[in-house]
Amino acid sequence: MRSIWNGSISFGLVTIPVKTYSATDRTSSVSFVRIHEKDGAQIQYRKICELDGEEVTNEEVGKGYQPPGDDVIVPISDDELSRLPMPTSKTLTILSFVDPGEIDPLQLDKAYYLGPNGAAAAKPYALLREALEHHRKVAIGKVAMRGRESLAMLRAYEGAIVMHALLWPDQIRPAAGVAPEAVQIRENELSLAETLMDSLGELDPAELHDEYREAVEELVAAKLEGEEPVAPAAPGPSARVIDLTAALEKSVRAAQGGRTEAAEGEAEPASVTPIRGRKTAGEAAAKKAPAKQAAAKKSAAAKSTAAKSAPEKSTAKTAAKSAAKKSTASKTAAAKSATAKSAATKSTAGKSAAKKSSAQKGAQKGAAKRGAAKKSG
Repeated sequence: MRSIWNGSISFGLVTIPVKTYSATDRTSSVSFVRIHEKDGAQIQYRKICELDGEEVTNEEVGKGYQPPGDDVIVPISDDELSRLPMPTSKTLTILSFVDPGEIDPLQLDKAYYLGPNGAAAAKPYALLREALEHHRKVAIGKVAMRGRESLAMLRAYEGAIVMHALLWPDQIRPAAGVAPEAVQIRENELSLAETLMDSLGELDPAELHDEYREAVEELVAAKLEGEEPVAPAAPGPSARVIDLTAALEKSVRAAQGGRTEAAEGEAEPASVTPIRGRKTAGEAAAKKAPAKQAAAKKSAAAKSTAAKSAPEKSTAKTAAKSAAKKSTASKTAAAKSATAKSAATKSTAGKSAAKKSSAQKGAQKGAAKRGAAKKSG
């Protein structure tokens, strides 16, 4: 990479000579040139003086400053700017070290890699990098690059130091009037939204790419080959959301269904739009502390519910045991009653049989006596 700025980092009494390299590349994004539709020729932009209407060359172009709310433009030369007191013109002065969460992402501007400039700068450079990474802090300072001073943030990244140019606090517009007011969010809606967030998982940056740029490149390739460009299918009309809770529940089911099928090696259903670079929710849950906290809360709630229902279950068991005892006693009493009735019946039958036997014996004795009397007479 080509260095775009040479300077130094002032870290207390330590000075670290560094070279600056652009950390981002926007040339890969889609850009178009202006053409004349009649003949396809490119349109050139020329510098025209508003006073005399004549074209001005680059050598004749200078700088001027227009105060806010004023129509007057004050010419300023490069020599006048070079004489202005700017201690940060070649030195990034570190002012403090703060937690990364204290920096609002709205302030982040362009990013640069900082590398050591010379062998003597290697050790202090590595020391600052290790201190930033081990202490989990970012450095805030001021630096002047390309004729203007700005805030800067230094952080450790992949063995190097990255400098983010920051906007000044007064360059951040307030958000007043943007957000809606007095919106009631129900607890189940918030819970469903969090479940959907956990189900979608994380994005893999390696699998992200610019689909619009690819479509433009395919269109250009088809036109160069003289083929008729194929118009992509227009997306169907999206249904208007009526029930937010129902939409969230459906989204959760779709995300969980897609995750299950992906785990089984099957394709996602056509009704679910695949999200590129999505990891499984299991991997995301293992990395996300909020998911663990939610699981812990659910487990605690389940234990509390079980503890509350335990007395009820114990009472139900006691009642069941009492009913079983009563039923056994009732059966035993019925059995005893039946046995007593059977014994009484047998006793009555025996007495009746004994009476019949005595009557028969008496009749036999009477007949014998009558027979003996006849023989005697």
